[in-house]
Amino acid sequence: MKLATLKDGTRDGQLAVVARDLKTAHIADGIAPTLQAALDDWAFIAPQLAALYDELNAGRARRPFDFDPGRCMAPLPRAYQFVVGEAYGDRSDDEPRLVQCASDELLGPTDDIVVAHEEWGLDFGAGVAVVTGDVVMGATPDDAHHQIRLLMLVNEVSLRNLIPSELAKPATSFSPVAVTPDELREAWRDAKAHLLLRTSWNGHLVGQSDPGGMVFNFAQLIAHLARTRNVRAGSIVGSGVVSNGEALRGYACIEEQRRWEILEHGEAVTQFMRFEDTVRIDTLDENGVSVMGLSSRKLKEWNDNVNSLTEQCPPRKL
Repeated sequence: MKLATLKDGTRDGQLAVVARDLKTAHIADGIAPTLQAALDDWAFIAPQLAALYDELNAGRARRPFDFDPGRCMAPLPRAYQFVVGEAYGDRSDDEPRLVQCASDELLGPTDDIVVAHEEWGLDFGAGVAVVTGDVVMGATPDDAHHQIRLLMLVNEVSLRNLIPSELAKPATSFSPVAVTPDELREAWRDAKAHLLLRTSWNGHLVGQSDPGGMVFNFAQLIAHLARTRNVRAGSIVGSGVVSNGEALRGYACIEEQRRWEILEHGEAVTQFMRFEDTVRIDTLDENGVSVMGLSSRKLKEWNDNVNSLTEQCPPRKL
């Protein structure tokens, strides 16, 4: 099943079911008003959403409409918790590491990347994330695996020239749809998404990789998170920027390319993003079909007329 959150002037948007081919959608607020509400009562709500999904794919839905990613917020526009793992590369650690990220504002697939200064060194970062159900403290990886509800595509933006400042992570953006693991069919195995992740920068393909090359899978990341606390439904756990070593063709973030250039040539040649640059990220199945929809974002300069909270979340009139 594929789910999206549509912009409707509220903070949490309107839940919709999206067809498998990403061409049509159907409002689902008669079943659950938001995705978080669906996650809170998943055992009861999910079968109803699945029935609507089957009707939509079969052409029997009552009020379908053309699906437009430009109308989408992040599947979860805000979340109780968002952590990112370091799941790729050569790791000698016995346990994964997780970094807590801001989750009060999560951006949609076409929302602009808004920053104040190019000199901050803005970098994109392609990865995958899962959304969990309730996971009890002390859960095993097997327990955690059963609580993976949805998968999403992630553009983990970093301000490289501010690192290690605590301000180096602006709002993260996500794919237009979140998908249940069964949508990946054989590509979902060992709690990993074995898909083709494609990253393009200003219209040029710069990277192709397999996000399934994780050293620690999602079940292990979630179990590690739950080692000392309960994890509530709607928590987001990211893989981190995909890096598969030899399996990676090109790069999924600029910093990785720059590190390679320094090792090979003694200096970094590739520069970070500039205002008006565009980054596009997508995941494809074995037939070359988009699974979670395309994320396409432009870098914009912040000013008083951009990214107004009042425009995004207007106050209600009494």
